[in-house]
Amino acid sequence: MSEFLENLRNDHQDFDSGNLLDYFPENPLELFELWFKDALEHKEPETNALVLSTVDSNTLKPSSRVVYLKELIQGEFIFYTNYLSQKGKELAVNSNACMLFFWPGQQRQIRIEGTVSIIDGSISDTYFASRPRESQIGAWSSFQSEKLTERKELEDRFIENSESFIGEISRPSHWGGYALKPNLIEFWQGRPSRLHDRIVYESNKTNWTIYRKNP
Repeated sequence: MSEFLENLRNDHQDFDSGNLLDYFPENPLELFELWFKDALEHKEPETNALVLSTVDSNTLKPSSRVVYLKELIQGEFIFYTNYLSQKGKELAVNSNACMLFFWPGQQRQIRIEGTVSIIDGSISDTYFASRPRESQIGAWSSFQSEKLTERKELEDRFIENSESFIGEISRPSHWGGYALKPNLIEFWQGRPSRLHDRIVYESNKTNWTIYRKNP
């Protein structure tokens, strides 16, 4: 294993795709949207994919998984999932979470810390209605994060629901959207000699404080 990892090392690959300027917008969401558009234009794969990290309040163990950013509403980052999943249960007792976007082609990442809350049901209804029918049935069929004895159980539930649902499919009450309200956003830009740029926006509830961090 070590041999394979050694071949993957990029210690000799320098970071030279760009730099952060000395001037930054007062609102970090402006910079986020600019970087996001750049990532789209440069055809970064899965541009809206992010790593979401939550913490179990009992064990204090963190857990991470990839989810997709679906909307940005009034400065809050929206994603959708099962409320009864592991992340849903953890967010129910500890609303603090962290998001991480990584766009390797541009040598950029954005780390976002904040608090998460369930969004208005009408917004979740609208998004659920826009999903492919198979995805809607999947939301009803998967008992997300629960133990599964064999895959056939899941497939049988999907078939049963496919046959039982007629016409429009309503959103399950256990499924919907969350909004992360950021209180810290860090922009990371790879630079030569590992002297990377790290620009942090930290909220004090009325405005954003901007500062640099050592790489």
